[in-house]
Amino acid sequence: MLWLNIQLIQGSSDPTANLRKRELLPHLESLYGTIIPIFNGLIIRLMPNVKKTRTRLSPETRIAMILDHAAEFIAADGVSALSMERLAKSADISKSLVYAYFPSMTELLQTLLKREYRLLRLKQAAAADSAGTWEQFVRQITRAYLLYIEEKGLLLDRLMAEPAVAALGDPTQFHRSSAVNHVAQILVDNFGIDMEIAIPVVDISFGLPASAGQYLTHNNVDRETIEDITVAMMIGSIEAVRQKYETSLKPLVRHQPAESS
Repeated sequence: MLWLNIQLIQGSSDPTANLRKRELLPHLESLYGTIIPIFNGLIIRLMPNVKKTRTRLSPETRIAMILDHAAEFIAADGVSALSMERLAKSADISKSLVYAYFPSMTELLQTLLKREYRLLRLKQAAAADSAGTWEQFVRQITRAYLLYIEEKGLLLDRLMAEPAVAALGDPTQFHRSSAVNHVAQILVDNFGIDMEIAIPVVDISFGLPASAGQYLTHNNVDRETIEDITVAMMIGSIEAVRQKYETSLKPLVRHQPAESS
């Protein structure tokens, strides 16, 4: 109805039209925002004059959002392209808020790399839980690793190239001790290998997925082919150690001869 009144006023020859139009402007501005009069007509910016409200996010959600934006910048343009100013603008937050969560760029990069490693470990753990055989176990954790590297390999490479975060090592170093002990226990339970042999065997074998991931990242190769090669090497090495253990490494069991009467 109000818009109709303005249209009628624009087309009217009534000398009081301009006065009535001016009386309507404040009301229109409260509804639509800025009103720009041009000659006898009006241009109205059809935007509600409502203040922009920000959604209050939890600290965990805010941190995740900042890290997501940082990961996108690094994967696209490298670490050197990242700055607190650019990050704040991309995340639509103040630079001071970024510094509140991450006092330095080093801390931000370290947190990001640890997050990526943690997500990878969770994916591998979920894959391992569904395995029914030793071959399935090796293949599924290897596949989870290579799929993640295929998606995030460039990001991880660029992060690991930074001296400030290089000490964290490659993805296989993250919580390595607990992971090694878990897999070693599987060897003990299923293949009868003593724990003091199983631990170094598993620890050394962890280097195979790391090397496979590096090869996948830097060469134009088929991921499934690299997966097959890696799984064959891991299973083959464990089988060779098991056979060697039976003949050369397994402690002899000796029974004392019965004393003659």
